[in-house]
Amino acid sequence: MNKDNLEIKKTLFSAFENHKKENFIGAKKLYKKILKSDPNYFDAIFLLGTLLIQMKNFDEAINLLKKAILIQPGYGDAHHNLGLAFVEIKEFNLAIPHTQKAIQLEPNNVEAYNNLGNIFKELRDFKKSKACYEKAIQIKPNFAKAKNNLGNILKEQGELTEAMNCYKEVIKIEPKQANAHYNLAVLFKVLGDFENTIKSFQEVIKYEPKNLIAIYELSNLKKNFLDNNLKDKINRILTDDECNYENRAYGNFLLAKYELENKNYESEFDYLLKGHSNFFKSELKKFNKGIKYWLDELPKNKELINYNKENKKIKEIEHEIRPIFIIGFPRCGSTLVEKIIASSNQYIPIGEETNILTSFVGEKLNKNKSLNSDIENDRTILFKEYKNKKLIEKKSNYIFTDKSLDNFFYIDIIKKIFPNAKVINCKRNPTSSIMSLLKTILRDVTWAHNIDHIFKFFDIYYKMIENFKKIFPNYIYELEYEKFVKDPEFEAKKLISFCNLKWNNKCLEFYKRKDLISKTASNVQIRNAVYTDSINKYLPYSEFLKKHGKKYSWFN
Repeated sequence: MNKDNLEIKKTLFSAFENHKKENFIGAKKLYKKILKSDPNYFDAIFLLGTLLIQMKNFDEAINLLKKAILIQPGYGDAHHNLGLAFVEIKEFNLAIPHTQKAIQLEPNNVEAYNNLGNIFKELRDFKKSKACYEKAIQIKPNFAKAKNNLGNILKEQGELTEAMNCYKEVIKIEPKQANAHYNLAVLFKVLGDFENTIKSFQEVIKYEPKNLIAIYELSNLKKNFLDNNLKDKINRILTDDECNYENRAYGNFLLAKYELENKNYESEFDYLLKGHSNFFKSELKKFNKGIKYWLDELPKNKELINYNKENKKIKEIEHEIRPIFIIGFPRCGSTLVEKIIASSNQYIPIGEETNILTSFVGEKLNKNKSLNSDIENDRTILFKEYKNKKLIEKKSNYIFTDKSLDNFFYIDIIKKIFPNAKVINCKRNPTSSIMSLLKTILRDVTWAHNIDHIFKFFDIYYKMIENFKKIFPNYIYELEYEKFVKDPEFEAKKLISFCNLKWNNKCLEFYKRKDLISKTASNVQIRNAVYTDSINKYLPYSEFLKKHGKKYSWFN
């Protein structure tokens, strides 16, 4: 071995030791020193690419890992890590072939199977995602990470008992696995088992004392939880350099609660805005992409109000599928409406947020496909999706609910695909809706974390609803939240009549149901009777919203 090679190996060893100790800057300098001497030195290229993923320098990491693959195409870890880098920048379709190649090269690579499952989950292909996790567990039965992820998929598919078993198995394998305790807490909350929800969130904090997300969740469930000692702790965590954007967001939401208790509404409002700003930063690329789609691309798509207009001959559907679509914006009483409908005499499967139409339209637009294709094929695809969700069933007379609120974009599609559908538009005072949104963390709603984005989305909603009402008069049923809570029985009876269902007093006693399940942000509220004190509770905030809403006629 010549002197230069020996020197490179010593430098590589030193770089790798620094890398293991998370001295990333020192390791990076040493890797680059090697590459200055030998630009094609594979180990330095691969390890530097891997290091840059950890340092969140994804573009440079991708270039280096691509170069590593050119030098050694059969090195599985290079393909795997390149897949991980693409996942980090949300390029899931680019991540798939490299992760699959890693598996091809190393068939027992459980991490690659797990990551492929994560990719398919992001793409909402839950069948493939589930298969990947199950394969990883088959290879390594005690692979806690894959079991936890499998639990998430099962929960998404409504297999709640199986999901709970997965989380409990993870905790048996790794009792200190805070993520599994967190997922178990969320599942208990969905089921309305708040005693076990609290216990599980307490376990999260036991193993992750600085987890402000779990602390926030507990503050929603435990009375007198917010004391001065906790406030001091929150402020200490927020000053910690290692406090990430998501944790920082929840810390600000917690501080907002303290201001609310003291009726310092302006300070509370400022903390809420800071919280949402930090949350937006936690998923910056994803949220920016979502903002562009929801506030710009989708509203400008003319095919949404001219769906399949060229198809003059549409076959009658063979059986009567009668979905009830509940539209509006979040925090408008839609969960309440869905539970009332589903509590009549007739068995009705509850869809909650299926996102089926959103995924259907989004996939077409993502592939630059026209929406005006074959309506019969579209109908087949959508029927299949609803059947997979166990919503289209003979025993329910083919009636089900879908409370994906953004379905207001797709009313023309609904009318033509489901000619027997009912559409209910839930309306609420804009100030109440906006403030309720700001006080709630809707994690996956990209436009809900910036007040100007919220106003713009509401403006799109109002304009689209008015447009569809002109095109389809008397098609959309308008339900005003304020009227509903003032006289729930009268309004509920009108609603049930519109849905062609039979009235039952149990409709207003939905909160007594033992089988009441909800994945929504209204999970806690719907376990109580309809109450009126929510009508005026947001009046103190109207002044803070005026400057943002002055250009919108619907707000003034």
